[in-house]
Amino acid sequence: MSEQKILPPKPTRHLARLTLIAFLFTFIASRTLVILIMARRMPDLFLHMGGTHVHHLNYGIFLLSAIAGVLLFARLNDKQRSVCAIAYGFGMALTFDEFGMWLHLGGSYWQRASFDAVIVLLGVFGILAFLPRWQRIRAHHYIVGGTLLASVALFYLLLMKSLKHANDKLMPRLMELEQKGPK
Repeated sequence: MSEQKILPPKPTRHLARLTLIAFLFTFIASRTLVILIMARRMPDLFLHMGGTHVHHLNYGIFLLSAIAGVLLFARLNDKQRSVCAIAYGFGMALTFDEFGMWLHLGGSYWQRASFDAVIVLLGVFGILAFLPRWQRIRAHHYIVGGTLLASVALFYLLLMKSLKHANDKLMPRLMELEQKGPK
């Protein structure tokens, strides 16, 4: 009698990598589209219902809710789980791209809190996607991890200075685009 092999589910790191990629590209695409729409370089794709602008974070919330329901109530194969990972990354990017707006209940699209939230999530998804399994962590991983952490801290300090400079130069222009752009 032949035994049927039961394969484990697709590795979590593969799903985390799909989520990371979907998140990154969706964030870049949404920021680019908003800038192009506000600069009137492309048609206004914003959804308006009864005079209310429906922000794209709402699409992300609905997508995340749907993905949670599917993952809770459906038995999925590897391909379907991969699609869910991509949709999850897509929904997270749409939602957290406007993190500052829902954190502060309004305000400008260009709030710093949104950028910071996206950077934190990219870091978390990156760790999930590329961190070795706990059983395989050795002393050299701690050394590399510590060096990487110190490098990231230094990079972040340098980034803060350049972002302050960029913020001083770009923020007035972005705020002007937001004021003149479609509502």
